[in-house]
Amino acid sequence: MEATNATVEPVTIPQRLDIDAHAAGFSKAMAHLDHATTKELDRVGFDPRLRELVRIRASQLNGCAYCVDMHTKDARVAGETGERLTALPVWREAPFFTRRERAVLAFTESVTRLSETRVPESDFELVAAELTADELGALVALLVTINAWNAIGVSTRAWEAGSYQP
Repeated sequence: MEATNATVEPVTIPQRLDIDAHAAGFSKAMAHLDHATTKELDRVGFDPRLRELVRIRASQLNGCAYCVDMHTKDARVAGETGERLTALPVWREAPFFTRRERAVLAFTESVTRLSETRVPESDFELVAAELTADELGALVALLVTINAWNAIGVSTRAWEAGSYQP
Protein backbone atom coordinates (compact mmCIF):
# COMPACT_ATOMS: atom_id res chain seq x y z
CA MET A 1 0.00 0.00 0.00
CA GLU A 2 1.42 3.38 -1.00
CA ALA A 3 1.42 6.30 1.40
CA THR A 4 -0.32 9.44 0.23
CA ASN A 5 0.22 13.07 1.03
CA ALA A 6 -3.51 13.73 1.33
CA THR A 7 -4.51 16.56 3.61
CA VAL A 8 -6.39 15.42 6.69
CA GLU A 9 -9.51 17.46 7.28
CA PRO A 10 -9.97 18.26 10.97
CA VAL A 11 -13.30 17.45 12.55
CA THR A 12 -15.02 20.15 14.55
CA ILE A 13 -16.27 18.94 17.91
CA PRO A 14 -19.23 21.17 18.79
CA GLN A 15 -19.33 22.92 22.12
CA ARG A 16 -22.18 21.75 24.33
CA LEU A 17 -22.10 24.57 26.86
CA ASP A 18 -19.96 27.66 27.32
CA ILE A 19 -19.32 27.10 31.01
CA ASP A 20 -17.42 30.39 31.28
CA ALA A 21 -20.51 32.29 30.15
CA HIS A 22 -23.24 30.26 31.85
CA ALA A 23 -21.57 29.54 35.19
CA ALA A 24 -19.21 32.49 35.40
CA GLY A 25 -18.85 32.45 39.20
CA PHE A 26 -18.02 28.76 39.19
CA SER A 27 -15.58 29.20 36.31
CA LYS A 28 -13.83 31.96 38.24
CA ALA A 29 -13.69 29.73 41.33
CA MET A 30 -12.08 26.96 39.26
CA ALA A 31 -9.46 29.41 38.05
CA HIS A 32 -8.76 30.35 41.69
CA LEU A 33 -8.50 26.65 42.62
CA ASP A 34 -6.07 26.09 39.76
CA HIS A 35 -3.98 29.07 40.90
CA ALA A 36 -3.96 27.82 44.51
CA THR A 37 -2.87 24.37 43.32
CA THR A 38 -0.01 25.85 41.29
CA LYS A 39 1.11 27.88 44.32
CA GLU A 40 1.20 24.70 46.43
CA LEU A 41 3.16 22.83 43.76
CA ASP A 42 5.62 25.72 43.51
CA ARG A 43 5.91 25.98 47.29
CA VAL A 44 7.02 22.36 47.60
CA GLY A 45 9.24 22.44 44.50
CA PHE A 46 7.21 19.85 42.58
CA ASP A 47 8.94 19.26 39.23
CA PRO A 48 7.05 21.15 36.46
CA ARG A 49 7.57 18.29 34.01
CA LEU A 50 6.08 15.76 36.45
CA ARG A 51 3.09 17.98 37.19
CA GLU A 52 2.36 18.11 33.45
CA LEU A 53 2.71 14.32 33.16
CA VAL A 54 0.15 14.00 35.97
CA ARG A 55 -2.22 16.41 34.20
CA ILE A 56 -1.79 14.60 30.89
CA ARG A 57 -2.24 11.11 32.33
CA ALA A 58 -5.39 12.02 34.25
CA SER A 59 -6.75 13.77 31.16
CA GLN A 60 -6.00 10.72 29.00
CA LEU A 61 -7.88 8.48 31.41
CA ASN A 62 -10.80 10.92 31.54
CA GLY A 63 -10.88 11.43 27.77
CA CYS A 64 -10.42 15.21 27.87
CA ALA A 65 -8.92 16.09 24.49
CA TYR A 66 -8.52 19.77 25.27
CA CYS A 67 -6.56 19.09 28.47
CA VAL A 68 -4.38 16.41 26.82
CA ASP A 69 -3.54 18.89 24.06
CA MET A 70 -2.92 21.81 26.42
CA HIS A 71 -0.79 19.94 28.95
CA THR A 72 1.23 18.14 26.29
CA LYS A 73 2.18 21.54 24.89
CA ASP A 74 2.94 22.83 28.39
CA ALA A 75 5.07 19.74 29.10
CA ARG A 76 7.14 20.36 25.98
CA VAL A 77 7.66 24.00 27.04
CA ALA A 78 8.78 22.69 30.47
CA GLY A 79 11.37 20.49 28.75
CA GLU A 80 9.60 17.15 28.62
CA THR A 81 10.74 14.83 25.82
CA GLY A 82 8.59 13.49 23.02
CA GLU A 83 9.76 9.99 23.88
CA ARG A 84 8.33 10.17 27.40
CA LEU A 85 5.13 11.89 26.25
CA THR A 86 4.57 9.16 23.67
CA ALA A 87 5.20 6.43 26.26
CA LEU A 88 2.99 7.98 28.96
CA PRO A 89 -0.08 5.79 28.25
CA VAL A 90 2.15 2.72 28.69
CA TRP A 91 4.41 4.09 31.43
CA ARG A 92 4.36 0.80 33.37
CA GLU A 93 6.08 -0.95 30.46
CA ALA A 94 8.37 1.92 29.44
CA PRO A 95 11.88 2.35 30.91
CA PHE A 96 11.81 6.16 30.74
CA PHE A 97 10.29 6.90 34.16
CA THR A 98 11.96 6.99 37.58
CA ARG A 99 10.71 5.18 40.67
CA ARG A 100 9.36 8.49 42.00
CA GLU A 101 7.54 9.23 38.74
CA ARG A 102 6.11 5.71 38.65
CA ALA A 103 4.75 6.09 42.18
CA VAL A 104 3.17 9.45 41.25
CA LEU A 105 1.68 8.03 38.04
CA ALA A 106 0.26 4.98 39.84
CA PHE A 107 -1.33 7.27 42.43
CA THR A 108 -2.62 9.52 39.63
CA GLU A 109 -4.37 6.57 38.03
CA SER A 110 -5.82 5.36 41.34
CA VAL A 111 -7.20 8.77 42.28
CA THR A 112 -8.51 9.45 38.78
CA ARG A 113 -10.30 6.09 38.79
CA LEU A 114 -11.28 6.23 42.44
CA SER A 115 -14.81 4.97 41.83
CA GLU A 116 -13.19 1.74 40.59
CA THR A 117 -10.03 1.58 42.70
CA ARG A 118 -11.01 3.18 46.02
CA VAL A 119 -7.32 4.29 45.99
CA PRO A 120 -5.68 1.18 47.41
CA GLU A 121 -3.43 1.45 50.45
CA SER A 122 -0.58 0.02 48.36
CA ASP A 123 -0.74 2.95 45.90
CA PHE A 124 -0.86 5.44 48.75
CA GLU A 125 2.08 3.81 50.55
CA LEU A 126 4.10 3.71 47.33
CA VAL A 127 3.69 7.44 46.66
CA ALA A 128 4.07 8.36 50.36
CA ALA A 129 7.45 6.61 50.35
CA GLU A 130 8.62 8.84 47.49
CA LEU A 131 7.12 12.22 48.46
CA THR A 132 7.16 14.39 51.54
CA ALA A 133 3.82 15.01 53.22
CA ASP A 134 3.78 18.53 51.73
CA GLU A 135 4.50 17.18 48.23
CA LEU A 136 1.77 14.58 48.65
CA GLY A 137 -0.68 17.27 49.74
CA ALA A 138 0.19 19.32 46.65
CA LEU A 139 -0.21 16.22 44.46
CA VAL A 140 -3.68 15.55 45.89
CA ALA A 141 -4.60 19.18 45.17
CA LEU A 142 -3.32 18.77 41.61
CA LEU A 143 -5.32 15.58 41.09
CA VAL A 144 -8.54 17.05 42.46
CA THR A 145 -8.07 20.11 40.24
CA ILE A 146 -7.22 18.34 36.97
CA ASN A 147 -10.01 15.81 37.44
CA ALA A 148 -12.45 18.69 38.00
CA TRP A 149 -11.21 20.44 34.84
CA ASN A 150 -11.57 17.16 32.96
CA ALA A 151 -15.15 16.72 34.18
CA ILE A 152 -15.98 20.20 32.92
CA GLY A 153 -14.20 19.72 29.60
CA VAL A 154 -15.68 16.31 28.83
CA SER A 155 -19.24 17.09 29.92
CA THR A 156 -19.52 20.53 28.27
CA ARG A 157 -16.84 20.46 25.58
CA ALA A 158 -16.43 24.08 26.58
CA TRP A 159 -13.03 24.41 24.94
CA GLU A 160 -11.87 23.10 21.57
CA ALA A 161 -8.82 20.81 21.47
CA GLY A 162 -6.06 22.42 19.48
CA SER A 163 -7.08 25.96 20.39
CA TYR A 164 -4.65 26.31 23.31
CA GLN A 165 -1.47 28.27 22.62
CA PRO A 166 1.23 28.12 25.33
